[in-house]
Amino acid sequence: MKNIAGLMKQAAQMQKKMEEMQAALEGTTHEGVAGAGMVVLTINGKGEMKTVSIDPKLADPNEMEMLQDLLLAAHADARRKMEAAAAEEMQKVTGGLNLPPGLKLPF
Repeated sequence: MKNIAGLMKQAAQMQKKMEEMQAALEGTTHEGVAGAGMVVLTINGKGEMKTVSIDPKLADPNEMEMLQDLLLAAHADARRKMEAAAAEEMQKVTGGLNLPPGLKLPF
């Protein structure tokens, strides 16, 4: 029975650490860049877009399709960076414990 109690205590500690890590990640920002810096955006740790900066040269109505593609590319870049940071922090919390496939935290 001591083993089960010990495992439960460890699980509770890991859950607390994961919650703390998730809260810390939510406060981070990640920048995505596309088109050699012509489009730059930032997202928070939840993946929500917070800012967008667009080079004025892209405001040409003839370039709107390219602008839209660059916005998507910049957001994808920022999202990859945010997910990499989350995975790195999760690795620290779990101490290298391999989580089951499909278990993606904090999301």
